[in-house]
Amino acid sequence: MVKIKIGDEIIQGNLTVIIRLDYKGVVKPSRFLFGSKNTEKAAEENREQKVTLLRNIPLQGIKIADIDLSADIYTVMDEKLGEEIAYAPVILTVHADTLEDIIKLIMKEEFRKIEIVEPEQLILTKYDMERLLFRVNEELSVYRENVERKFNQK
Repeated sequence: MVKIKIGDEIIQGNLTVIIRLDYKGVVKPSRFLFGSKNTEKAAEENREQKVTLLRNIPLQGIKIADIDLSADIYTVMDEKLGEEIAYAPVILTVHADTLEDIIKLIMKEEFRKIEIVEPEQLILTKYDMERLLFRVNEELSVYRENVERKFNQK
């Protein structure tokens, strides 16, 4: 629970946040002359797979209130690769017990934006800030290990 200041009173409450994740469409080259998917289709399939995981695998301290898939898939020109990349957005409305519970969602490569809906103000004690920074470090270490593992496989 986070500490919320309402007037002069401090109460315990939950956070409500809106998080936008954009899932990338990765097209694998086909082995034959036909059968290759376009990037929009790949992005949509990737989004569907990730949303299924979000719906079915519980995250500690987090309750997903709403998953909005209505945003249109968009493409961007990647100048490094010289090709178009498609992204499929997902907008999550999430209720969380603490700030460090949200870290798991926002330390993803797909993360684009966060909006804290409730509360207007919250109070972080020294202990809360230490826990938050520790959690960020943990997630960053996991991310670094995954990148190193992926890089060493190639």
